[in-house]
Amino acid sequence: MKFTEKLTHSLNELLEKNYDAEKGYKKAAENVENVKLKKFFNEQAQKRYDFGHEIKSEIRNYGESPDKGGSAKGAMHRVWMDLETAFSSNNEETILNEVQKGEKAAIEEYNEVIKDTTLPPTTQKILTNHRDTIQTALQSAKNFESVIS
Repeated sequence: MKFTEKLTHSLNELLEKNYDAEKGYKKAAENVENVKLKKFFNEQAQKRYDFGHEIKSEIRNYGESPDKGGSAKGAMHRVWMDLETAFSSNNEETILNEVQKGEKAAIEEYNEVIKDTTLPPTTQKILTNHRDTIQTALQSAKNFESVIS
């Protein structure tokens, strides 16, 4: 497998995870009543949408094609799909806990790709910014626990 194919494969996996997170955040926003929490979830969904476009652009820069998304692959997808259980209870604390699981998984996924020493600097910068933003979102989600408890 040539370098660009390997890189594209990794980027497409992150792209799918971002699609899953975007959907998860939108679903979370629909299932909470707390206005600040709803706003936070909607903002995070938009960030993941934006991340997806940045990753697609990177993939195209390497002369490859981005996946269309929505795949059921990957551990993060399963974590985000666990939100379904949380939604059935409509418990904001449970939803926040599931969001935190998803964000922790996302950080691990990004770290796996970022640690590749052959990663071009521009791609590494984009992915590091994404990961750092996700870490901030994770901390914000933790901070919401004290507000809704």
